[in-house]
Amino acid sequence: MMEQVHLAGEDEDELYSGYNDYNPLFDTENLQQDEGFQNAVKTSHGRRPPMTATRQFAIQRGQMGTTAGARLKTGLVSSMGARPVTGIAAADGSVARPMTAVKAAGYSSTGRGQQFDPMNQASKGPAPPLETKNEDTPEEKIKNLEKKVNGLIEESCLANSRGEFSLALEKAKEAGRKERMLGRQRDELFNGEQVNLDQTYSVLFNVANQYEANEMYQEALNTYQVIVKNKMFSHAGRLRVNIGNIYFKQRNFPKAVKYYRMALDQVPNTHKEMRIKIMKNIGIVFVKMGQYSDAITSFEHIMSEKPDYETAFNLLLCYYATGDRDKMKKTFQQLLGVDLNLDDEDKYLPHPDDKHANLVLEVIKNDALREKEKEAKEGMERCLMAAAKLIAPAIEQSFSAGYDWCVDCVKQSAFTDLANDLEINKAIMYLKQKEFSQAVEVLKTFEKKDSKCASVAATNLSFIYFLQSEYQLAEKYAEVAMTADRYNPAALVNKGNCLFVQGELEKCRDYYQEALRTEASCTEALYNLGLVNKKLGHLEASLDCFLKLHAILRNNAEVLFQIASLYDMLEDTPQATEWFTQLISIVPTDPAILSRLGELFDNEGDKSQAYQYHYESFRYFPSNIEIIEWLGAYFIDSQFVEKAIHYFERAAVIQPNQVKWQLMIASCHRRSGNYQQALETYKRIHKKFPDNIECLKFLVRLCSDLGLKEAQEYATKLKKAEKAKELREQRASSGTRRTGSGRSARGGSAGGSAHGIRGGSAGSDRLDSPSGVGFGADTLDVDSGDSGHGSRQSSARSGSARRSGKTRASLPEANGPYEVESQNVDASYVDPLGPSTERPKTAARRRDQTEDEFGDEELGDDLLPE
Repeated sequence: MMEQVHLAGEDEDELYSGYNDYNPLFDTENLQQDEGFQNAVKTSHGRRPPMTATRQFAIQRGQMGTTAGARLKTGLVSSMGARPVTGIAAADGSVARPMTAVKAAGYSSTGRGQQFDPMNQASKGPAPPLETKNEDTPEEKIKNLEKKVNGLIEESCLANSRGEFSLALEKAKEAGRKERMLGRQRDELFNGEQVNLDQTYSVLFNVANQYEANEMYQEALNTYQVIVKNKMFSHAGRLRVNIGNIYFKQRNFPKAVKYYRMALDQVPNTHKEMRIKIMKNIGIVFVKMGQYSDAITSFEHIMSEKPDYETAFNLLLCYYATGDRDKMKKTFQQLLGVDLNLDDEDKYLPHPDDKHANLVLEVIKNDALREKEKEAKEGMERCLMAAAKLIAPAIEQSFSAGYDWCVDCVKQSAFTDLANDLEINKAIMYLKQKEFSQAVEVLKTFEKKDSKCASVAATNLSFIYFLQSEYQLAEKYAEVAMTADRYNPAALVNKGNCLFVQGELEKCRDYYQEALRTEASCTEALYNLGLVNKKLGHLEASLDCFLKLHAILRNNAEVLFQIASLYDMLEDTPQATEWFTQLISIVPTDPAILSRLGELFDNEGDKSQAYQYHYESFRYFPSNIEIIEWLGAYFIDSQFVEKAIHYFERAAVIQPNQVKWQLMIASCHRRSGNYQQALETYKRIHKKFPDNIECLKFLVRLCSDLGLKEAQEYATKLKKAEKAKELREQRASSGTRRTGSGRSARGGSAGGSAHGIRGGSAGSDRLDSPSGVGFGADTLDVDSGDSGHGSRQSSARSGSARRSGKTRASLPEANGPYEVESQNVDASYVDPLGPSTERPKTAARRRDQTEDEFGDEELGDDLLPE
């Protein structure tokens, strides 16, 4: 508002004039009729007013005006919600300062890409960079080296937790080297003033731990001694516990006790947990040393301070070793009174109405804390069962009375659920003592109890009756057990076993399969299912069962035998050989398995391996006639007749009434050229078996060859024996007379001989004696045209024979039949097997042709049979 001021010196009468003058600008009554005002109002509604000259001038100058005419509006300008204007960027690109101290949220008064610059540094140039640390200083080098040492310690510990002990030890040693380097640098820079004892202790302790983990006990002991003897390490004396543990592993118990006691002296009384653990170690070492009184002192102290079930059980063992019955009873009651500090099991039961609580239970019922509780409870129950079984025969006059006392104590304790388990365990102990009647009596008391106990008791009753071959009662109680608990795999197996005995293989297989569906790891059901499939002829299914069982029960001899046997039945010889070899590594002294493996190699033609396994079988079971027979035949095939005599002599001792072994011995002597010994053997055989025609035939021939007078005597006996045999045959055939030329018709194969020895198909069985003379087992023909020893060859081989799938080596002719002419008996003979390759000799003279020691001598007519 402009006022009129009169200067001094004007008329004083007009000093107060002008005050009543009216300025039309202040006339607000006629604003509606003011055309200019109304136009101004209309132009400002809905759009921004045009720039004024003052504002344009201010923008050009680059600064905001402060006069009333140039001041910018700060409120909403239009009714369309345009943003408030608080500032504007300068035309030259410089950053304008904000109008107020408070910066509005969501927008900025500066231009895009511009930052707040209160000090207007942009106009002054770029700010200097921040000052960087100088890592070349000694302090920084030491800090970096400390970080590397700590990192190596951490890597070593992590490797140990993964089980990589060698890597952990390597990292620990590297940390030790860097720590020593760090110590030298500190000494050079600070003269030993700044020493990090904690890091040194950590390095040494980690190295000692890693030595112990790698079982380098002496190095670990040396490292621990370095720590313990250093007075600068506080509380290092507690590490004597670790030293004691190492001596305990080395079974150096006196030193272990010494260091445990030294560690106990270093631990203050306020650390009760640590002291109790050391006391436990001391007690266990005394038990190992057999000093039960000292161990009892340690364990009793622990039980008075903080009892636990492991210490109570160890104390019970010590009292059992000393034979103190009263203390055993007292300690058993203390064991029952140990508080495990477990929560009530009811808290894990689901709530019918609270869904949120049920969700929480689903989370916590199998968490780590719950697993810890289960582990503690299972350990307690295991100790209770073991303690009851241990002290029951010792605390009372009889086992039954002692078990009854333990059961009564358990019923009065917080572990009442174990009473039934103890009762069943009592019955099992009766079974182990072969007191079946008492076991049955105890188990029958469970018939009216809850379903779980009844099922267990009925299962055991079924098992007992099955072992006693009372299959009806076994089946009855198996059904009782299944009624009480249909998902009891043992009951299903017992039911299947009863059906197996009755021959209902299809039904028993169904029960075994149901048992497997109930419990996939039921090894009894899986084994029996394999046997049933094998009996039904489903070899592939049986093999599948036993292979699954082998995955569960590694190195089980019975399972390996079944697998190998099935492969043999499937004619997969390589697989059968491999599995039998694995079985031999588990039961190396089983003669049956060794023999079976030898047969497999024999069938494959590997005679050397076959002999090796048959010989091992003979060593562990020298009375097996089949193995003796095979070994004798093997040496005959191998042209070592002298060695075969040893096995046939053993067979003759085992079966003295079997003439075939005696004949085999005589035949071996004859083949080896020892005719005198063969003659003596035949005479002994004739003396013991006077009616044996085979022996008489050989006696006639030997005596004739040797020119002995007994030839006629034996020929007469041979004639009488043959006539007696013919009479017996005639009586057996109801008077039917045999036709033919009067010969005694007998088969020439070894398989049909009186000896009963089966032949094989391995090569020819020709043998010649050193003198070129031998005896055959085929028909003997007269060949007077030869000069003394004849040249006829005949095969004494029997056909290829398999006895239970076995191929036997060929045997000598022990009982080959003679054909005695009714009118002529010729003393000359030839080796029916023919000459064989002569063995290499070491004598100086080479004999190209062996002279016959016997000549052709004709017998008189008096020696001929009638």
